[in-house]
Amino acid sequence: MALDGKTAIVTGAAAGIGHAIAERFLRDGVRVVMADIDGEKGARAARDLAALGEVHFVKADVGKTLDVHNLVASAMDLLGDIDILVNNAGIVHGADFLDLKEEDFDRVLQVNLKGSFLVGQAVARYMVEKVKKGGPAGAIINMSSVNAVFAIANQIPYSVSKGGVNQLTKAMALALAPYGIRVNAIGPGSIMTDMLASVNADPAARRRILSRTPLGRIGDPKEIASIAAFLASDDASYITGQTIYADGGRLPLNYTVEVREED
Repeated sequence: MALDGKTAIVTGAAAGIGHAIAERFLRDGVRVVMADIDGEKGARAARDLAALGEVHFVKADVGKTLDVHNLVASAMDLLGDIDILVNNAGIVHGADFLDLKEEDFDRVLQVNLKGSFLVGQAVARYMVEKVKKGGPAGAIINMSSVNAVFAIANQIPYSVSKGGVNQLTKAMALALAPYGIRVNAIGPGSIMTDMLASVNADPAARRRILSRTPLGRIGDPKEIASIAAFLASDDASYITGQTIYADGGRLPLNYTVEVREED
């Protein structure tokens, strides 16, 4: 999976899966712009990874057009090129369906779905022009979720947004296929990020997670990063419009599994 010398933007990169993807790219020789709405945390994350290669941080709210324009322009100024985009930025909001506020629904979709569209479109425009000039085609990776398929009653906007990401991925892939630009998505299951840490700390909640996970463990962000590295590489040159689910076997499961008692 030769990625050495390529350039990438990774959104939502201050922590969790986005941070793991940025780290993996750097280890593979990719020059990276990390983007996040949390300026302090994002800048610190970039400093922490600086020993691995060329990495920069740009503060951006992916749901705002001006921020997206500035992100792409900054990436071009810093890297001179964009070969890879990972649309990873995402938020959640829990509320019962009857109590869910319109502004909270809009906020989640603005980041998770509209943000992927805005950044994806802006980067794709650059990639298309590069192809027209004889340059190599790029790769775009959107972050979906098993919750694009499953529904969670108190996570309505998140489930809806990730379902939209899957369709966005397919539509983008078809639109950009004539230029050789590939668009795919990754659908993680239960991954050990800050978002899941509080659930994992509750024995009953952890048991519930493991009961629906045939592999019997919670995934690591590095495992998602390895899929991103594959999809960004020429090893995935004939894959586009797909969502790859890394969920420990959860999607095929139609029953719960026995969970071993932990010491």
